[in-house]
Amino acid sequence: MSAQVFDVAVIGAGIVGAAIARDLAGTSLSIAVVEARNDVGDATSKANTALLHTGYDATPGTLESRLVACGYHLLGDYAARTGIPVERAGAILVAWTAEELQALPALKDKAERNGYHDCCTISSAEVYRQLPDLGSGALGGLTVPGESIICTWTTTLALATDAVRRGATLLLEHAVTGADVADGVTTVHTGRGDITARWVINAAGLGADWIDREFGYRRFTVTPRRGELLVFDKQARPLAPKIVLPVPSSRGKGVLISPTIYGNVMLGPTSEDLHDRTATGTSEAGFEFLLGKGRALMPCLLQQEVTASYAGLRAAIDKKDYLIEIDPARRYLLVGGIRSTGLTSGMAIAEHVHQMLAESGLDLTQREGLPPPPKMPNLGEAFTRPYQDAGLIDRDPEYGRIACFCERVTAGEIRDAYASVIPPGGLDGLRRRTRAMNGRCQGFYCGAHVRALAENQGAEPLPAATTASQRTRHEPARR
Repeated sequence: MSAQVFDVAVIGAGIVGAAIARDLAGTSLSIAVVEARNDVGDATSKANTALLHTGYDATPGTLESRLVACGYHLLGDYAARTGIPVERAGAILVAWTAEELQALPALKDKAERNGYHDCCTISSAEVYRQLPDLGSGALGGLTVPGESIICTWTTTLALATDAVRRGATLLLEHAVTGADVADGVTTVHTGRGDITARWVINAAGLGADWIDREFGYRRFTVTPRRGELLVFDKQARPLAPKIVLPVPSSRGKGVLISPTIYGNVMLGPTSEDLHDRTATGTSEAGFEFLLGKGRALMPCLLQQEVTASYAGLRAAIDKKDYLIEIDPARRYLLVGGIRSTGLTSGMAIAEHVHQMLAESGLDLTQREGLPPPPKMPNLGEAFTRPYQDAGLIDRDPEYGRIACFCERVTAGEIRDAYASVIPPGGLDGLRRRTRAMNGRCQGFYCGAHVRALAENQGAEPLPAATTASQRTRHEPARR
């Protein structure tokens, strides 16, 4: 490990850690991003419901409410500049019981207290006009026209790429094993050597409480909350023109039906508290629960093919708000308890952290001559993909060579992924950059070809592509 002393070490390269690193890398400070896995966004950030939230249903007055509302606009603007695909699908909260119907006006009032004024209560007839394939029994609804779908994979990669282009040092496969705070510097111990930094920011998600203890705290405990989802074939997409939301409860937003940015339809998530922080496998009980919900919400959806299932772990804590606190004496800042809303709020969290550090005396003046934001490859089904761009294919025939027929991924896109600022660490990372092997066959037909193309680009020898059944125990597919 280099003897360099970094000004700031950010632990965690998920959405929140990448956003913080990008922000701080725009100053004169030297930044290290310390990540246990072999790729960015490879833990909680890769497996969520991929919604860009308006923050309509956050608890008014909380830090989460403020940062989600701000992050909605920040990420929306950043997506437009970088090419992160976003579809402004809109959502409808559907009331299925008299009690839920009576709760809708209060939810509308809550949205307005959160600064969101576009919600509207609608009748049962209007619900079915907008969602004709919904199951029977809906009594009314609340529209949230600003709710959107986004590519969570591209979001994390764009923020991390921006950080590296601005000068941050990305240290992958550096699992933190401990930390020693001394006068002026902290030594972060990892499996691949020590990292020395003047400040440490803990954005470690599922491991944030353990790292917090290394700095002498016992203020929270992470409970991994598993959310399982089913992904339906693209032929199901016309059934879900909007996001179908349940009336939220204390357990979260509940089971939803949502279109995805990749052209599929998603059903889920479950909500199950676990002890194992690696338990990303799906379960028979989870499948039965989701199928039961699906039969009630939209029976005709279950007539479509399920092409994948996956599970993600959320870093739930025993607090009702984000836990973002600074310890200037130890030069340590905690960013904990960032639930699924972290996808939306990540850039606002970065601005909040920036302000806290500035108030603690760091010089965070923005550097001049920063590189422009990266232009990300489009993974969105609603936008032009390389195989559809005749002019691009004329200039470079590799964009006309299909490598993955289910998802229409080209050899040119695979080449570009390995030539990028942060190339994939393996086939799973390639999936998240290109959609290769994420279609109906789940890599059964194209896996060997994609692996050969990857190795031809200089990738390390790769294992055979995991099958769909294997991925339920390892890394579930995500569309």
